[in-house]
Amino acid sequence: MPRDGTETRSRILDAAERLTLERGFAGASVDAVLDQAGISKGAFFHHFPAKTDLAGALIERWNALDEALMRDVMGRAERLSDDPLQQLLLLVGLIAEAEDGLATAPACLFAAFSYQQGVVNSQSREVIANGMLRWRTAIAAKLAEAVALHPPRVAIDADILADQFLAVLEGAFVLSRAHADPGIVSRQLRQYRSHLQLLFDA
Repeated sequence: MPRDGTETRSRILDAAERLTLERGFAGASVDAVLDQAGISKGAFFHHFPAKTDLAGALIERWNALDEALMRDVMGRAERLSDDPLQQLLLLVGLIAEAEDGLATAPACLFAAFSYQQGVVNSQSREVIANGMLRWRTAIAAKLAEAVALHPPRVAIDADILADQFLAVLEGAFVLSRAHADPGIVSRQLRQYRSHLQLLFDA
């Protein structure tokens, strides 16, 4: 029975993702990907004629997973509460909980590629930017609803406070790697959650 190559393509992407998160995309050589995936060079170039094609596929796959994560945690938070502020607190708490107990420091593929703009094309850069914007838009919308119901102690800019969530998360990934301490991520997220509670007297 002929195979459609889906399994081989997935193995390549899995190996390339691991290497990119460990070393950056520039450090994820084709030979290293071949070695980790256990495939031939011919099989690699059948699926990805150029390394930039591999970068684009990695970014598209990560984007789909990231969008699914956002929809999942937002959906769970909305099912647990009708209050937009509580939904935000739940969302941050759920993500922090998901980071608890990790054996190795987590990382973000969007960040890995953002540091190496020269290895991705404009289309992939747009996917990354839109992926980040997706979080800002969703969180800022909840913040605007929360402000209407729970006036904050000080004036806030919903977009900036939404961006701060990503700044905390991505910055925590860097600190986690630098200090070899996976727990930094969940601790920083819980601190951001406390910051929201203080702003809104929640």
